Amino acid sequence: MAEDLKSKQMTTDAGRPVGDNQNSITVGNRGPIVFEDYLLFEKMAHFNRERVPERVVHAKGSAAHGTFTCTHPDMAKYTTAKVFEKGKKTPTFLRFSTVGGEKGSADSERDPRGFALKFYTDEGNWDLVGNNTPVFFIRDPLKFSDFIHTQKRDPETNLKSPKMMWDFWSLSPESLHQVTILFSDRGTPDGYRHMNGYGSHTFSLINAKNELFYVKYHFKTKQGIKNFTREEADHMKSVDMDHSQSDLFHSIEKGDFPKWTVQMQIMPEAEAETYHINPFDLTKVWPHADYPVIEIGELELNRNPVNYFAEVEQAAFDPKNVAPGMGFSPDKMLQGRLISYPDAHRYRIGVNYNLLPINEPKCPYNTYNRDGSMRFGENGGNGPNYEPNSFGGPTQDKKYIERPVTYNTATVGRYDHREHDGDYYTQPGNLFRLMTPDAQERLCGNIAAGLGQVETRIQDLQINHFYKCDSKYGEGVAKAIGRKIEEIVRKEELVHA
Repeated sequence: MAEDLKSKQMTTDAGRPVGDNQNSITVGNRGPIVFEDYLLFEKMAHFNRERVPERVVHAKGSAAHGTFTCTHPDMAKYTTAKVFEKGKKTPTFLRFSTVGGEKGSADSERDPRGFALKFYTDEGNWDLVGNNTPVFFIRDPLKFSDFIHTQKRDPETNLKSPKMMWDFWSLSPESLHQVTILFSDRGTPDGYRHMNGYGSHTFSLINAKNELFYVKYHFKTKQGIKNFTREEADHMKSVDMDHSQSDLFHSIEKGDFPKWTVQMQIMPEAEAETYHINPFDLTKVWPHADYPVIEIGELELNRNPVNYFAEVEQAAFDPKNVAPGMGFSPDKMLQGRLISYPDAHRYRIGVNYNLLPINEPKCPYNTYNRDGSMRFGENGGNGPNYEPNSFGGPTQDKKYIERPVTYNTATVGRYDHREHDGDYYTQPGNLFRLMTPDAQERLCGNIAAGLGQVETRIQDLQINHFYKCDSKYGEGVAKAIGRKIEEIVRKEELVHA
């Protein structure tokens, strides 16, 4: 490809040499264009199709190539995955993003940040698709589209709507933990290099003895945490809408390679059954006092994409992509993403998205999937497209069968997650109490900026949730929107009397 780009001769997409790329074919000097102007129609038809549909969420992103180096001396006691052999260096591709905004939105918006990693391992791609927060707003994927609709645009006004956001959150108290993070200083990071990343979900590892361990992944920035205040973030929108993109690109360009310490929390399978917190609930963290983090390696970003569309826009991350020695968990949100992500990629960039260079495994791979739009390569040539066959096609290897997991004798049904776990307040309350007084004040002010715009009945619901987390939390938000906490709490008590 590099040699082709240096060629002096311009051609059509089919290789026909182009003699004039400056003038359309017309009837005389001033006459109309004729249909036989193949070059004009090829260029315009391609131009009309240059943009694939933007991602429904995580539409605006930045990315870079890098390397993950495993430093842990004995990961073999947890997993057979070769990526975790000590000293092993694995090529990676990390895409950062905002979540709710469109492609043209500002990098400094108050929003979670996507943290999606593709590891090109010797045993196939491993995609770890997380955020810069260890929790999320909901814990059941059935509510995902409802939640995202509240973060997009009002169907009547086509404007972002604090009313939709706070109405949903006030009726979904499991969101409190993530809401507290979002409206704290961490909701407006100063660029992608200065924030942590998390796998967020609970995953699993399996060792050679077939023992299973549940795990959570953490990526701690070595550049130091830096956040904007609300005022600084708003100002940055007028200075540089692409602040995070620019900061990441130019830092790598000048050789200042960002790094993260990679850590892991590990829970033996048996302990998950009796742990006092549901370890598969995406709205909760595992307290470090119970499951301390262990350092497993370092992630470094050291190469910028050469072509943004080919590498960043067409990058597709699938949580279903794990290497041997890895697995999933009963995390409902993870289970939903295993289906929704590849489905979104097939819609957005086509059924053969895994064959695009940025998504293609770096190790040998063999599949019977054939045909479909934009099929790359030889499409399997004259080999069989079915299995089993007697013509030497790829065959299964039973040593890679997934480890069976037993879930007691549970009955299949729709279980009310709010009935079975109504503790929405302990962890966000603990988080609030960890903040300094000035950080608490900024949190309350950031919340008030949006909550103050909605009707009082929604304010009452939401402030009562904050009050149950910590009385100072509720009082601070009430004061910031010019309300008296006594009136709000009393009103809630009268409703439930």
